[in-house]
Amino acid sequence: MSVVMARGVLYVHSAPSALCPHVEWAIGSVLDKRADLDWRPQPAAPGMHRAELAWTGPQGSGAQLASALRGWAHLRYEVTEEQSAGVDGGRWSHTPELGIFHATTDVHGNIMVSEDRIRYAYEAGAGDPSAVYNELSLALGESWDEELEPFRHAAEGAPVRWLHQVG
Repeated sequence: MSVVMARGVLYVHSAPSALCPHVEWAIGSVLDKRADLDWRPQPAAPGMHRAELAWTGPQGSGAQLASALRGWAHLRYEVTEEQSAGVDGGRWSHTPELGIFHATTDVHGNIMVSEDRIRYAYEAGAGDPSAVYNELSLALGESWDEELEPFRHAAEGAPVRWLHQVG
C-alpha cells in the first residue's frame, strides 16, 4: 500500500530560546527527519524566537505536528496541511492563553464551517443575534487569529524552508 503524501507549513510564532531545540526534536520525530530551523528574533515578543518550515509527510502529519508541540508554555504556533487525495486541508493554531484550535480548510486555506456547526450556533443563540455571532466567531477561531496576528506581521518576508520525510 502506498502512502499518500501531504504538505503544509509550520509557523512557530514565538518560542523561548531554551525551547527551540525541543521544538526541532518534536518536528523531527513526526517527520522522521532532522529539523534545523532558522530561528530569528521575534520583534513582537522581545526575547522570543520565530521560525517557519514548509514540510512534506504522510497525510495527517499536520495533526501530528500540532499534537507534538501542544502544551508547551510560551509557545505560539500554527500548522497548515494542504488538501490531498481524499482529505480536506486543516489549520491548527495554538497560543498559551487559548490552547489549540483546529479548523478544516479548503484548497485556498479558507476555514470551512460545517452545516452542523452553523445549526448549533443558531440553536445556542436561541434568537439572540449576539450569541449566534459569538458561536460563529468561535467556529472561525477569531480569538486565535486576533492573538496571533501581531506575530504573523512580525514574520512578514521570513524565509520558508522545505523539509521532506525520509522513506
